[in-house]
Parts: sequence; structure tokens; C-alpha cells
Amino acid sequence: MKKISCLVCCLALLGACSKHDPILPGVREPIFDTQSFNLLNQDISGLTNEIPSTTKTNCPYTQDSSNTIWKGETKIFSGFPTSNLVKSDQKPVCSGKYVYAGLTTGELVKIDTSNKNVVWTADIYSNSIITGGSSILDIVAPISIINKSVYVGGLGDAFCKLNTNNGKKLWCIQIGTALPFIITNKAAFVVGTDDYLYAIRTTDGSVFWRTKVKEQTAPIYADAVISVGNQKINAVTGNVLDEK
Repeated sequence: MKKISCLVCCLALLGACSKHDPILPGVREPIFDTQSFNLLNQDISGLTNEIPSTTKTNCPYTQDSSNTIWKGETKIFSGFPTSNLVKSDQKPVCSGKYVYAGLTTGELVKIDTSNKNVVWTADIYSNSIITGGSSILDIVAPISIINKSVYVGGLGDAFCKLNTNNGKKLWCIQIGTALPFIITNKAAFVVGTDDYLYAIRTTDGSVFWRTKVKEQTAPIYADAVISVGNQKINAVTGNVLDEK
């Protein structure tokens, strides 16, 4: 995970870049404008021991670094290429006839594969990212679709839950992430680029607790315990249980 560590360091440097660097043509509007989140500092009641099962759908689509989505050699969507991007293995996610893709421009797009039309586009970044001059907005964490909601996070200091039908935010909080996250019946567990593991209440985006972690690595969940590298963390309380 050395690449992730280097990536986080680069973000701080890029914050000093010119705030006039173009990302996309036109005026961009952040999906949310708050610069903080509601930290509850409380345990999670009713948390299941295992991750709820989700329906896995085979998704035959791919995307390239120029924000183009393909089905084999057929072009489904053409995004706007950026000069600043982070190498990743991000892949589109399918749900029925729709495909969702996170772009290097900080956008999440929903595309109707039957006619190649864009159903909606959502900017996933906080206001401070643009005003600070950073041009790294890549959505590199895998997208997760559960029921009628889509969870998405990226390097634009935003982690969001959106309505799959219209792309409207259900909530967003200022946390950047480059890693896969976990969605349970009560909380989303996200390793942020600031080296904290966050337990985010899925109903409203409040943070049950946050715990400092030593590694930028994807969390693993089992029996209400989260493993992040060598650390084991109680998913209910956020307390560190064991470090090897």
C-alpha cells in the first residue's frame, strides 16, 4: 500500500496549485458545502456480526484513464480527460440496465446502457478542495450500490450516499478515501486519507466514532471486528483490540 501513502502526500502538495487550473468546462458546484461532520462519540447499537449480503451483478464494462467507458470495443460514454490523475483499478458497477462509474474529474455518472444516455451526473467533492486549488478529484474507491442508494467516495474530500434514481445526495461528509469501504446494516466503515477509520451512520451521515489507523489499507469486517492492517478494532465501540 505504499502507492496509497504516496498518493496522500501528493494531495497536500497539490493544494498549493493554482485555483484556476481547469478541471471541467463551465462552473462546478460542490455536492455539499459543509466543512465539518457530526461526531457522536457513541457506540453502534444493533450492529450485525456479518456484512449484509448484496446481489452481485456481472458488469462487462470497463473504463480508461480518459474517462471513457467501454463494452468491449463499443464506446458507451466519453468523459473529459484530465492531465492530473491517480492510477487505479476502478471499474464501473452495474445495476440492471444501468452502469455507474466514478471519474477522475470527481464525478459519478449513471448511464442507461440501452441507449447510452447519461441519466444523471453528481460532483463528489467538498468546496474546500476547489478553493484550496487542488485538481485531484479522482473517484478511486469502489462504488457500492445497496437497495436504492449508491455509496461513493474519492480524493475530493467527500464521501456520499446518493439516491440511485436521481443522483441527489442523501448525505455527504468531508472524508476523502482511496480504498474499498464496508457497508453494514448500521454503518459505513471508511478508511480516510487522514489515517482515521470512520464509522458513519448510514441513515444521516453522522459519525459514530473515529479511530486512528497505522496503515492505508482496505478494512476487513468479520464478527463485528474490523481489521486494518495489523490493527483489530471493535466495530461497535471503535476501540483497538489487538495489534501484532
